[in-house]
Amino acid sequence: MQSHAAPTQREDRASPAPGGRPAWGSDLIAEALSATGVTHIALTPGSSFRGLHDSLVNHLGSRGPEILLCLHEEHCVAIAHGYAKVTEQPMAVAVHSNVGLMHASMAIYNAYCDRIPMLVVGATGPVDAARRRPWIDWIHTSADQAMIVRPYLKWDDQPASVGASVDSVLHANRVTRTHPQAPVYVCLDVSVQEEPVTSAAEPPPAARIAPVPDAVPDPAAVDRAAALLTAAARPVVLIGRVGRSTADWARRIRLVEHLGARVITDAKLPSAFPTDHPQHAGAPAIFLGEANGELLRRADVVLALDWCDLAGTLRSAGATHSTIISAGVDHQLHNGWSKDSFGSAPVDLALPCRADVAIAALLRHVPPDGEPAATHTAGTGGAACALPDPPGSADMITVPALERALHDATLGTQPCLIRTPLSWDGRYWPQRGPLDVLGHDGGAGLGSGPGMAVGAALALRGTGRLPVAVLGDGDLLMGGTALWTASKHDIPLLVVVANNSSFYNDEVHQRNIAIARGRPVRNASIGVALDEPSADLAGFARSLGFTGFGPVSSRGDLPTKLARAVETVQAGGRALIDVRVEPGYAADMTEALTKD
Repeated sequence: MQSHAAPTQREDRASPAPGGRPAWGSDLIAEALSATGVTHIALTPGSSFRGLHDSLVNHLGSRGPEILLCLHEEHCVAIAHGYAKVTEQPMAVAVHSNVGLMHASMAIYNAYCDRIPMLVVGATGPVDAARRRPWIDWIHTSADQAMIVRPYLKWDDQPASVGASVDSVLHANRVTRTHPQAPVYVCLDVSVQEEPVTSAAEPPPAARIAPVPDAVPDPAAVDRAAALLTAAARPVVLIGRVGRSTADWARRIRLVEHLGARVITDAKLPSAFPTDHPQHAGAPAIFLGEANGELLRRADVVLALDWCDLAGTLRSAGATHSTIISAGVDHQLHNGWSKDSFGSAPVDLALPCRADVAIAALLRHVPPDGEPAATHTAGTGGAACALPDPPGSADMITVPALERALHDATLGTQPCLIRTPLSWDGRYWPQRGPLDVLGHDGGAGLGSGPGMAVGAALALRGTGRLPVAVLGDGDLLMGGTALWTASKHDIPLLVVVANNSSFYNDEVHQRNIAIARGRPVRNASIGVALDEPSADLAGFARSLGFTGFGPVSSRGDLPTKLARAVETVQAGGRALIDVRVEPGYAADMTEALTKD
């Protein structure tokens, strides 16, 4: 086991000279970045922002955001994504010219779809062609560089002077922090960064660059919504994108209890409501499921709180006849390129504000000391019951068996489940607080899990919570070098690999296509299975500074290995355990992803 006393990047840095004045354009840009309040900047070094890099290290020093060194730009953005899922605050990211931005593009799309605030700072070679070095500056300079990612940004800019660059960074911070939140991008000219400063201006006070306050709903609309909900015989609340605060969590419970409503939550999103509460319906899942669909079909009034794909959910349930109240500001972000706006939902009453703002407004109609309405009991989901026994033989490790063993191994701790594979079954992992589970990545690709795990673990460091990420083997192999940053910066983290030796979701696709076409099902794993060779994931983790365990292929060995891994992380270390799971028991959970 490696030592946990490695110095952090902040400890490695020199401090600026007392009273040092900005001498270069990038010094002023760095000061603007510091004025935004971001505490960290994740980067993979690049010559296009060499001036800014120098200013962060040698001008700001310990006054500025802490540098997190990463091995790939996609990891930089994924780390910032995971950090914001815990803190609801943006991290800064620096990416090198067009090539770094292209590396980062998938992760930026994830953050956009997940509505994550993030301040991405890019750079370009000299815009003035006369100042470009032969070859390298030409291929690292683009006209309208942000065009690469603009369809999934909230705002971007390419300022042409030092003063404009300072203003752009400050404005970008305001935009990304204002709801609906999403990444922003500022592209800095390398020549502007390296201009000598002739006069320096102080950035405006923080209060003058603050995000725009939340919109509040029309009181008449709130009155009407409250009247509809309190008069409903079978109200259902769909809780989607909501905040992480414990106060908002408590308000959601109070509103639901007083309405006597049933609650449905979404496994793609962070914890939003206690899943073992008697008014919570079926366990959170990627798709609605038949039990929750029946609940929606019976509902007379539905309150959708920034629900992801409201139109698709109602249509799949056949519940478009209900009176629909929808709260959210996501419509302000929709554009013609990305179809993550989903279909047009049949909404009878819109509350154009954040979900938690709508709840606070609706609670004005709830007597402060009144008794909750009677809770409906029909169709109570499994999440309100005792944990079921996992399927499979006594020694077979299914994903549910892994879940149950991990749940038992973390008893007595406060785990934060940062990430789960698609086959995760929410019945085996009750959610009782806003940081219990963080959901998925937004864009539903692969490779983001390791970076998001590191970012969330950074945000949780020192809080007493145990950061746990359950990753698929494909996700780990694609983005696994992101874990090096956790070791470099001494970030405790537990990674559990649900290793089915396959990109298994595509096996289900291939099997279904073969059946439909009358072709051999036995060939479904060709071009999909991750075997021959089977990667040594524990050895890979050790090479990145983690304590590696496994492979574990027996259910009987699992508790001991998980306990040792948990102990390692509680002691301040990092651990990865490779668990070989039976893929067949993931079929029920992934089948919905392959249906028409």
